[in-house]
Amino acid sequence: MLLENDRNKNTVYERSVTWWNPAKTKDWREKGVDLVIDKREGYYLYDIDGKKLMDLHLNGGTYNLGHRNPEIIHTLEEGLAHFDIGNHHFPSIVRAKLAEEFSKVTPDGLRYTIYASGGGEAIDIALKCARHATQRKKIISIRYGYHGHTGLAVALGNERYSKPFLSEGHPEEFVHVPFNDIHAMEQALVKGDAACVIIETIPATYGFPMPEEGYLKQVKSLCEQYGTLYIADEVQTGLLRTGKMWAIENYGINPDILVTAKGLSGGIYPIAATVVSEKAGQWLSEDGFAHISTFGGSELGCLVALKVLEICQRPEINDNAHFVANYLREGLETIQHQYPDFFVGIRQLGLVMGLVFNHPEGARYVMSSLYENGVWAIYSMLDPRVLQFKPGLLCDKSFCDELLTRMESGIQQARSSIKAIKSFI
Repeated sequence: MLLENDRNKNTVYERSVTWWNPAKTKDWREKGVDLVIDKREGYYLYDIDGKKLMDLHLNGGTYNLGHRNPEIIHTLEEGLAHFDIGNHHFPSIVRAKLAEEFSKVTPDGLRYTIYASGGGEAIDIALKCARHATQRKKIISIRYGYHGHTGLAVALGNERYSKPFLSEGHPEEFVHVPFNDIHAMEQALVKGDAACVIIETIPATYGFPMPEEGYLKQVKSLCEQYGTLYIADEVQTGLLRTGKMWAIENYGINPDILVTAKGLSGGIYPIAATVVSEKAGQWLSEDGFAHISTFGGSELGCLVALKVLEICQRPEINDNAHFVANYLREGLETIQHQYPDFFVGIRQLGLVMGLVFNHPEGARYVMSSLYENGVWAIYSMLDPRVLQFKPGLLCDKSFCDELLTRMESGIQQARSSIKAIKSFI
């Protein structure tokens, strides 16, 4: 087996602290999560010491179709017989085919596809397109949002991510407004000097708060009124996770730019895409060399992405996603009725769910107790009351039943731990 002599948890931790990321490595251990992922298949992970975990984190939706999906692997293996990364300067069979497919599966008005190797890079591309199209610099995003860690993207999010790198951005250039506050949004737009508004359709790192009725439509209307482009960040919420191919479709909006990544890779080969309108992609007809990404739109990645899009459009996959969302909702509501003083809310659109707990650190406790009970789900970094609960498209009833049993045990255990230290609020 590959690296057989290195399969020792203490060795991995020592190397990680010394050569990789000391703080992150230590932090997870302090939270009781001593995970070093080894074998993985479907919606299960196996720790290097053999512990089996149900994966409800999916690395932000990267494993939407499960770990090591056989169809994705077969597609990549077939592609390796002919393709490699390719050359980003020249037309490509698969790059052109995937771009055409995106024009079919994204909302009306989107035409060109610009490729990236990851979500942050794709967000940066979206912002650059908006600035070129409008000849404005100001960018409006949601307070407590998150859009990646690259150069422009990191300035859009909460200072938790931008401040360590002195990347907060000038307050006149990067404006943050509260989510679901249409008055604050209009105040930010009224001068007519904003290039774009960018919103993660359901903000993941903020704990999946749901857009209020009419909010996103009003934002889009204001954008049109003030000559500002609307960017839909669908990195975590796209690819059928909300019951439609893109979450923004649930709100009846055609964005000027749509960004997808994570699950587009099938969890096998990195690829991301920024799909833009004619106006937002105007620079592509003027100076196609203005943006370059060596690994963006790698030919092997394009093959994988084509297969991902094909799977996500199958009627039976759509049906299954709806079944899983409804079945798990019913089970979670039953658990909620058992512990109403602790488990106080379910935020949901399809398979995108945030479980709310009545303690300022409630989801951290739940994460740790779930880990002990064989479930890996992560709390929301910007609202630790909320657990990100993200089942995959291909889960079956048996998986759901096992998961609900483990969820009940984990939530009960977390509640007892908190009650023991008398820290309910």
